[in-house]
Amino acid sequence: MSYPTLLHPLHTHEQLTTLVENRTVYSLDAFELNVFETHRVAEQVPLSMGHLVLTTMLRGKKVMHLPGRPAFDYLPGESVLVGENQTMVIDFPEATDEAPTQCLAVAIPTETIQQTVDLLNEEYPHAEAHLPWHLDTAEHAHLTNTPELTGTLERLVQLSRDTGRVKDVLANFTIQEMLVRLMQTQARQLLFHNYARHATSHRFAAVVQYIKQHLADKLTIDKLSNLACMSKATFFRVFRQELGITPVEYINQERLAEAKRLLRQPLASVADVCYRVGFTSTAYFQRLFKQTEGLTPGAYRKRCL
Repeated sequence: MSYPTLLHPLHTHEQLTTLVENRTVYSLDAFELNVFETHRVAEQVPLSMGHLVLTTMLRGKKVMHLPGRPAFDYLPGESVLVGENQTMVIDFPEATDEAPTQCLAVAIPTETIQQTVDLLNEEYPHAEAHLPWHLDTAEHAHLTNTPELTGTLERLVQLSRDTGRVKDVLANFTIQEMLVRLMQTQARQLLFHNYARHATSHRFAAVVQYIKQHLADKLTIDKLSNLACMSKATFFRVFRQELGITPVEYINQERLAEAKRLLRQPLASVADVCYRVGFTSTAYFQRLFKQTEGLTPGAYRKRCL
C-alpha cells in the first residue's frame, strides 16, 4: 500500500536502500511514522528527515553520532530526539538477517510542535518562569523511555495502522500527548539526574535533592510543598503536570531503587531493607516491590546473590 508523503523525502535514500531491507511508512495529517529494519552491518550511514524526529529503538543496537556530542550506544527502551534538518550518522554493528535492527521514527511538523508548546505555556505554565515548556534536542536528546511515553508511542503505531474514518482526529490528540510525555520525560531527566546542578534555581530540583537525602525519613507533602514555597494542592498538581509523575510516586520510585541496591548485599534482610529506605509497612513494601519489579524482594535478593 502506498501512502502520501507528508514530510521531506529522506536525503540519503540511495545509501539507505542498500542497507534497510524494509522501510514501512505511515503518513497522517499530524505526523509521519517510519519503521526501519536493517539487516546487515554498516558504518557511518547519514540520515536526515527534514522535520524534528523522535526515534525509538525497538530491537538490536545502533551507535549514534549526533552533532556536538560523543558517539553513544542506542538500545531498546531508549529514544533519541533529532532536531529539524539535523543529520544523524548511524553505525549498525550487529545487524543480521536473523536479528535485524528495528527502529521507530516519528517525524512531526514544526507547526504541530509549536501549537502544543504554545498551548502548554499559555494554559499550564511551568513553576519556573525562566524554564518554559520546550523540546530539548541537545543536552537531553538521548533518553530512557518512561512507561507513559512508551504507551503513547504504542498508540501512535496502532493509529497508523487503523483504517477508521476518525483516525486523523485521534492522531492529532495522540501526537500532542506524545509531545507532552516527551517533554515530561526530558524534565525528569533534567531534575532526577542533575538535581544538584539546579537545586538553587529550580524549586523541584531542590525537592528532589531533599527526597534523595532523606529517603529513610517521613516525607510528607506538607514538608515538600513548603520547601517548594507552594500550597499543597498547587505543588502536587504542578509537580505531576511538569514531570508526569506524582511526588508520592517519585518517592516510592527512589525508595525502591535504593531497596534494590541494598537487597544485593548478602547480610541485609528484607525487613531491614524495608525500614532503611523509609517504608513503615513490610506488607506494603512487598506488594509495591512485586507490582513494580514482577517478583518479591526476597526472590529478587535470591536472584542477585
